[in-house]
Amino acid sequence: MSLSDLPALNATLNLISAVLLFLGYRNIKRGDRERHQRFMVAALITSTLFLISYVIYHANIGSKPYPFDDWTRPLYFAILIPHVILAALMAPFVVVIVKRAAKGDFKKHRKLARIVWPVWMFVSVSGVVIYAMLYLR
Repeated sequence: MSLSDLPALNATLNLISAVLLFLGYRNIKRGDRERHQRFMVAALITSTLFLISYVIYHANIGSKPYPFDDWTRPLYFAILIPHVILAALMAPFVVVIVKRAAKGDFKKHRKLARIVWPVWMFVSVSGVVIYAMLYLR
């Protein structure tokens, strides 16, 4: 694997994270805390691997400018800007949610997770969309 393979790996990790987040959500709604926990830990691990790969890529390659100057350009930035801002903001909240769950404080965990889960899902899905817009056209 080379550095040029990392954007595809990152998109794959984001996609896997989104699927795991969905499955975690579905299982907690069904009342299955054990399966919920397994899926959410897997989503956390996958997102952490994404972050490591992302940092390695950008530290070595830098950013890829959006290559098109058509109607998709404003759409790309309309997705990219909230993606970047929310990704940076949500990371500490994910840590807090995990700590609350680990301590068994599920009331506070649930209260914060209701806000952070959709943000995490948006960040994961929009990461895949950003990859597609940059590399698959």
